[in-house]
Amino acid sequence: MNLHDRINQYFFDSMAVQQEALHSLSEQIELASHRLVTTLLNDKKILTCGNGRSAACALLFSSAMLNQFERERPSLPAIALTSDPVTLTAIANDYHFDDIFAKQLRALGQNGDLLVIYTDGSNAANIAKAINTAHDKHISIIALTGKDGGSMTSILNETDMEIRVPSNSSVRIQEVHLLITHCLCDLIDHQLFGG
Repeated sequence: MNLHDRINQYFFDSMAVQQEALHSLSEQIELASHRLVTTLLNDKKILTCGNGRSAACALLFSSAMLNQFERERPSLPAIALTSDPVTLTAIANDYHFDDIFAKQLRALGQNGDLLVIYTDGSNAANIAKAINTAHDKHISIIALTGKDGGSMTSILNETDMEIRVPSNSSVRIQEVHLLITHCLCDLIDHQLFGG
């Protein structure tokens, strides 16, 4: 396969997963947007987390809430638990890497907040601990996942929501997570500020 064909295949593969996600996930994305809006209207905040490239989606979502997405509007309360390298490395060093999100959630999370988790379907112990901590603090969860959802899907409860990208490729999953994130940001702005 020459480079031109490889580029075409890469785009086609991405579009195929996006098309499948559109058909299978649009209703869940709409419901997730309602949950996010309800959280904000109740004067609560959104917390986000993820590992590696998934952390980038968590940061992008938080940034779009705090600053703006595509238009001027008031800032919305969101905290990316992945954003402070001093805190992350201190917790990992003094306690354990598994605690990097849970310890922050114990301090910053409040009853009625909402945690948005990004994972490609891996079995990260720090994500599992974050889920358990969120449940302890009565924080509901929207989990953007992929593959088979990983072991953490078994600890999600009935008030949580999973949006699972229909792919086994981490790259494709993360591409769709970014698209879903942009979609959620747009839906939040539309519901809160019209237009």
